Amino acid sequence: MPAKILFASVEFDRLSPEATLPAKFSRMLGKLSLGDKLGGKTVAIKMHVGRGVGYTTIHPLFVRDLVNKCKAAGAKRVFVTDQDVSGAAARGYTQEFLGCPVVDMCASTGKYYYEKTVDFKTFKNVDVGGSIYDVDFLINLSHIKGHGCCGLGGAVKNIAMGCVTDRTRMQIHGLEGGLAWKKELCTNCRACVENCNHEACLFNDDGDFSPNYHHCTLCQHCVKVCPTGAISLDSHNYTDFQAGMAVCTQKCLEHFDKGKVLNISFLLDMTVMCDCWGFSTPSMIPDVGIIACDDIVAVEKCALDMMTLDNFNPKSLPKGKQLSGHGHLIEQVHGKDPWVQLDQLVGLGMGELAYTLEEVE
Repeated sequence: MPAKILFASVEFDRLSPEATLPAKFSRMLGKLSLGDKLGGKTVAIKMHVGRGVGYTTIHPLFVRDLVNKCKAAGAKRVFVTDQDVSGAAARGYTQEFLGCPVVDMCASTGKYYYEKTVDFKTFKNVDVGGSIYDVDFLINLSHIKGHGCCGLGGAVKNIAMGCVTDRTRMQIHGLEGGLAWKKELCTNCRACVENCNHEACLFNDDGDFSPNYHHCTLCQHCVKVCPTGAISLDSHNYTDFQAGMAVCTQKCLEHFDKGKVLNISFLLDMTVMCDCWGFSTPSMIPDVGIIACDDIVAVEKCALDMMTLDNFNPKSLPKGKQLSGHGHLIEQVHGKDPWVQLDQLVGLGMGELAYTLEEVE
């Protein structure tokens, strides 16, 4: 049977609060039978709280409504969690406003996790955050946007990169290859140092690029911001990265019983780059709405289907950059086929591509 996806559109038919997206989102949550799902349960809302001067993460108004609906459904405990919540308050994600705690996924020490093993090439360790692993029910609250490595940063990215430790993230990124540096191209502008979120980009006393791989997650921010191409990957195995994302997603979710994970994806403020960059740029396409489903494959497929070229905003790309002219919008931006990741997930039994869409009025 095709998965049923609920859809709350940004389109409205009258100038009334009840016709706008927050009200539709509330009605969507009412259709999800949360009382049957959450009664007496501990519930984690996994989302990306953003960082730096980014402002295009999910608006706290929606998160608060979700928290309130979980409480009204009889949840025993509700909390919002992310890998690092130190910057959450700057974007309005506070306990006072949301009505629930906002906690670090692996506790303040970063050492509270459950280790699982996999055997996919050089990818061996999936360290699932304790705050995710211990709950009865997981709400995968994702913001749809682009991602430089897998194309689509959505529900899968929110799990595979968002529910694990830096060690796991580094191993997944490591499937693409390591960093290579060409001294003759380097101008010592230090853009790599300034844009590294992990303080891993360093230069030694001789002026040579010498990254600290203990801190490095191979996220490639340094590669993308280098103005001369002095930093690159020594290989570009993006399909291996996408397969690794699928493997990690399966491992993070396998201990949840069927029906204990709900995926809610926001197709709003869909920027070219991931929120982890710590800044915001114009949207690729106009806002679409919100979708919800318990099938992570179907919800990602639906998001991709809704991201079309029809209303592409060329100002969402840096000046001088253009679409490639080949494939899905995401592929034209980032050069990675987003369907590869979905095929990998289907092969691992994580869900199905077929779905039906029910719009919430």
